[in-house]
Amino acid sequence: MTLTNVLAGIAVEDIGLSLVWYEYLFGRPADARPMNDVAEWKLPGGGWVHVRTDLDRAGASVAMIIVDDLTEELERLEMYGVKPVAKSIGDFFKTAKLRDPDGNLIILSQPQPGTY
Repeated sequence: MTLTNVLAGIAVEDIGLSLVWYEYLFGRPADARPMNDVAEWKLPGGGWVHVRTDLDRAGASVAMIIVDDLTEELERLEMYGVKPVAKSIGDFFKTAKLRDPDGNLIILSQPQPGTY
């Protein structure tokens, strides 16, 4: 078996209420709306983030998104009132943890030079 891509899923209570927050996160509207309760964003490096209404799992998802410039992303998100709940710097990555309106954990991560 050869794995060629990934579709990361995030469960929310109401896609209509969450859509604006994820549009802020990705800086654009969804690339696809294959169903009424689903929105998807394609990532430049490959893969997709799939946000869907799922009452049983809402708030229990975790997604890590790799960014080129964490500081720039956080400044952009702050314009919309989206602020990290925690930040850290490690040997391999700088990270910021965000919580969407349902409490899902979204981690923005920037590789340290020479590590990724």
